[in-house]
Amino acid sequence: MADATLLLILVGLPFAGAAVAGLMPTGARNAASILAGAVALAGLGLVGAAYPVVSEGGVLRAEFAWMPTLGLNLVLRMDGFALIFAGMVTGIGALVVLYARYYMSSDDPVPRFFSFLLAFMGAMTGVVVSGNLIQLVFFWELTSLFSFLLIGYWHHTAAARDGARMALTITGAGGLALFAGVLVLGHIVGSYDLDAVLAAGDRIREHPLYLSALILILLGALTKSAQFPFHFWLPHAMSAPTPVSAYLHSATLVKAGVFLMARLWPVLSGTDAWILIVGTAGLITLVIGAFIAIFQNDLKGLLAYSTISHLGLITLLLGLNSKLALVAAVFHTLNHAAFKASLFMAAGIIDHETGTRDIRRLSGLNRSMPFTSRLALVAAAAMAGVPLLNGFLSKEMFFAEALSAEAALPGVLNILPLAAMLASAFAVTYSLRFIHGAFFGPDPVDLPRQPHEPVAWMRFPVEILVLGCIMVGVLPAATIGPFLDVAVRSVLGDDVPYYSLAVWHGFNRPLVMSFVALAGGVLLYLLLQRRLQSGEDGPPLIRRIDGRRIFERTMVFLSWRLARRVEGLTGTRRLQPQLRLIVGAAILAAVAAVWLRGLGPGNLKPSPVDPVLALIWMVGAACALGAAWQAKFHRLAALILLGGVGLVVCITFVWFSAPDLALTQLTVEVVTTVLLLLGLRWLPKRLQVADERGPEVLTRTRRIRDLTLAVAAGGGMALFAYAVMTRTPPELLAQDFLRRAYTEGGGTNVVNVILVDFRGFDTLGEIFVVATVALVTYALLRRFRPAPDSVELPEPQRDQLEADAARMRDGEAGRLADWLIVPFTLTRLIFPVMLTVAVFLLLRGHDLPGGGFSAGMVVAIAIILQYMIGGTDWTERRLRLLPQLWVGVGLLLATGTGLAAWFFGRPFLTTYFAYAELPVIGRIPTASALLFDIGVFALVVGATLLMLVALAHQSVRGHRATPRPPAAPATREAARAAAAGED
Repeated sequence: MADATLLLILVGLPFAGAAVAGLMPTGARNAASILAGAVALAGLGLVGAAYPVVSEGGVLRAEFAWMPTLGLNLVLRMDGFALIFAGMVTGIGALVVLYARYYMSSDDPVPRFFSFLLAFMGAMTGVVVSGNLIQLVFFWELTSLFSFLLIGYWHHTAAARDGARMALTITGAGGLALFAGVLVLGHIVGSYDLDAVLAAGDRIREHPLYLSALILILLGALTKSAQFPFHFWLPHAMSAPTPVSAYLHSATLVKAGVFLMARLWPVLSGTDAWILIVGTAGLITLVIGAFIAIFQNDLKGLLAYSTISHLGLITLLLGLNSKLALVAAVFHTLNHAAFKASLFMAAGIIDHETGTRDIRRLSGLNRSMPFTSRLALVAAAAMAGVPLLNGFLSKEMFFAEALSAEAALPGVLNILPLAAMLASAFAVTYSLRFIHGAFFGPDPVDLPRQPHEPVAWMRFPVEILVLGCIMVGVLPAATIGPFLDVAVRSVLGDDVPYYSLAVWHGFNRPLVMSFVALAGGVLLYLLLQRRLQSGEDGPPLIRRIDGRRIFERTMVFLSWRLARRVEGLTGTRRLQPQLRLIVGAAILAAVAAVWLRGLGPGNLKPSPVDPVLALIWMVGAACALGAAWQAKFHRLAALILLGGVGLVVCITFVWFSAPDLALTQLTVEVVTTVLLLLGLRWLPKRLQVADERGPEVLTRTRRIRDLTLAVAAGGGMALFAYAVMTRTPPELLAQDFLRRAYTEGGGTNVVNVILVDFRGFDTLGEIFVVATVALVTYALLRRFRPAPDSVELPEPQRDQLEADAARMRDGEAGRLADWLIVPFTLTRLIFPVMLTVAVFLLLRGHDLPGGGFSAGMVVAIAIILQYMIGGTDWTERRLRLLPQLWVGVGLLLATGTGLAAWFFGRPFLTTYFAYAELPVIGRIPTASALLFDIGVFALVVGATLLMLVALAHQSVRGHRATPRPPAAPATREAARAAAAGED
């Protein structure tokens, strides 16, 4: 239980902190930073608490039943490999929080920034400690979502919006591929549990679906870690604030891909396909990223391409199919996190204190920023692989593996050492450009700000990280050695090869390669001085191969040309053609299924037709036909007739002993009728289609076509229902629910027990959908401005309104109030009665017809009645409607009821039931499902009221609008300005 608590807090605490930070006021900069720092430090403390167990080879594991029958449980698992990544996520996260406190401007909404950052921290922690592959993919996609919010934090700039959209598109698409690959992998193993997958390496590699799973999983990993050919999105994410760049590029987002490849290395590596895909992608990315980095004029752009190159180095090591290469990959992952986070922070300090990151404008900062320059110098030297720094050690291990690789593809053995030296020389060159271009040379001129050192606490995170680079470079075995050993053993088990973290291994070939790369990098920098000082954008030879341009053209083709063409074929601005396509496609699918499987009457004899029921159905059919006919002339009449159809359906449900359905249908019918009534005036005008046959002929043709589709769809459903009801019902389905409803669900109303217990997952998902629809509807209608032609009233109606206003002014208002006082008073008296009925339906729902949904609709009807008499202003003033709060409370209560089962060691949404005796009321059920039902009740009330308020406000705004439309703006810019003014 201690393990479960530790891991749950580790994952859940950042999300809780994100929620609290998101609720803070915009100006609460210090409070938000303190909260974020406390959360990150607490997470680091929890990781440290797990180290004693993990260091001895143990694995912390906590499993919470979710859907056990499907093998989908919430599994949190921490071994040595997950521990070092969780330590990076929380430790560097704490330093980034401290740095961001002084980097972010007081004009920025800083609490929102820390809310996004903490949520991203929680998502990344969830990735590294997930013990279930489906759960890992869920957190994986959360990292894409929250990184999108972080990259686009300064959304007022086009670069931030474009960079965020590109990152989300590439990594989100890779996440979908990863999800498909995980499904294939789970199918091969028979389980999604990570321990089961890691134990089935031979079975996975020998399975016919291995290649499919491998390609899909690697698509997710390579896109997330910005590997060729998906590398182009990472530099465009530099529009994010520098603390975000430091965090995403060092310890979190881009490391997720290499984490996944290393995590699944024991089961997916060892094949030619693995070496071909992973090794080739890593080799190309290593060289290209380092080459392009040399020619970047933006400090952060240089560091971004260097990140791509170092990620390529790690990927290449993982693709060499060597256990020592895996050790080197893990080692370099840790080293890269330290020096890259410090370099990004140093670049941010330069930008913060000088107002620019352009190397062409920077020089001589060593004199005005001496401490920052020395810190950046050490970090850049570590990145270049200078001896006695951490980057040198992992680079030497890389050179050793490049020389001794045996499982590489034919031809690669010869070029691998040369490519390794070339990329290392490039790294020296761009590191020299970073340091020499920014800190040495003459004093800068015409900078936006006067250069000076930052406050001490802003520089403190850089000092800690640089100190780590030095300590690991000088004393690797004593500092990083134990953590590296724990991480490697958790991946390779007991089969860990011998490796040494000594600073000096003698005069050997890797050492010679290191000195050759250092000398070659310095020489290359001297040779490129004139080219770099010219300020030309982009590297030579491959300048025209722009990944962003290819991406944008692809997006234009997919989202503009292709989408427009599909929209032209399948979509219109009118609802009827789209419904026609949907219904037509459904009919074709049903016909195909019947054609393949066959469908005929069952073995039961049909019951005789009841004349009363037949008469009722005839009334319903007449209302339906009348609604279709009146839709041509009068939409209000059509809506009233549709209400008649709904009433007939309610009577039918009662007739066939389905009171729950009847009650739900009746309440929904009332609410939707009123909501549709409020929205009628905003429907677009009917289109007049010109044709040589005349509009009447076209109208008749369309109506015949629609009638044919309606008859086909309705008749098909009738035949299907007839075929089902004339068959002997399967005993297992109905009898199983009837038998278990009371003994396991604690209720005799089987319908309600199914909704809140047996199919509780479905209900939970549905109420989330309802909440989303309500919030989206409210958000859209809140900014909806009716078109001028829809506001303008016809001349007779406008004259009538003016006459009514005049009569009101002349004293008819008092007489009208006399007529309205009776219904006004009645609705006030009915309101508490309806609330009592709603509570009655809610409490009895588990045993008798009722439930949370029906009770919620009754409350919504009661409030609608108040609105219809008193108006929006009176209703909101007297009843104090807070629909968003109702929606939030409903979701929290329903979800919390499901989570509460975990505290008793039961699967999510497991029901506990008992009965209580209350005075006057009597015996009532106290099942935990009642709390779930109350959540449904609150959400239904909130969602209905949210849409009611949105529509009602539009109606009030429409009535208050000027009767004649304003003159149309002459230009598109003027139209936008006018719209902004209205908002």
